[in-house]
Amino acid sequence: MFDASTLQDKVVFIAGGTSGINLGIAKGMAAVGAKVAVLGRNAEKAAAAAQDITDSIGGHAAIALTADVRDPEQVEAALVSCVEQFGKIDCLISGAAGNFPAPAVGISPKGFKTVVDIDLIGTYNVFHLGFKHVNKDASMIAITAPQAVQVMPFQVHVCAAKAGINMMIKCLAVEWGAAGVTVNGISPGPINGTEGAERLAPTPEAKAHMAHKIASKRFGETKDIADAAIYLASDLGRYVNGTIFTVDGGTELGDASIDCLTAPKR
Repeated sequence: MFDASTLQDKVVFIAGGTSGINLGIAKGMAAVGAKVAVLGRNAEKAAAAAQDITDSIGGHAAIALTADVRDPEQVEAALVSCVEQFGKIDCLISGAAGNFPAPAVGISPKGFKTVVDIDLIGTYNVFHLGFKHVNKDASMIAITAPQAVQVMPFQVHVCAAKAGINMMIKCLAVEWGAAGVTVNGISPGPINGTEGAERLAPTPEAKAHMAHKIASKRFGETKDIADAAIYLASDLGRYVNGTIFTVDGGTELGDASIDCLTAPKR
């Protein structure tokens, strides 16, 4: 059970932490004692996210940082600013992402590259540049997705980017484990109230149809993902390394719309 001291005095840097799942992670970590730096491309949104954390949690430090994860110089400057203001980085999270459902024939090379640059290259930039700034026992967490292992129509760009992230996690875990740094991923399923879920299921009918295919028959909540991140960032998860922590209600298992409980017996 997590409490207000679980991440006491820990510093968490969250790229893409201004909304949705990542903002939920930021709030969850602040609630258990962490100091949080939220990074976003838009300065106003980043400032609003930091203020939201302060308002909802109270008494915890949260700062706003601005950078485009596709730009290494901006990422480096943000990491330096975090260390200057908080003194260290104990947990580094890369969660910036892009998505737009479209058939492969309808995605331009520029559109494909944009998603890969934000998701895959952005994660590499955050981790590669962050390695020299984090503590020797730091936790790095990438936010991936079921598309990394599950084929989805209209998601070829996201499937390619997330699959790359999953393999990057494993490679970095092997290379950096000796330095005391753990590298893991969290793969969320559809999460209520997030932009990603709204894009994939834009109507109540589409949402109900998608939920019916999930083994757990429902969408998750941002708290489900925050709890997973807290576990990996805490002492409880210190021996977890190179793992994709799947928190998706069974989404990756494929279509579970068949009613197995009432299937005829043989």
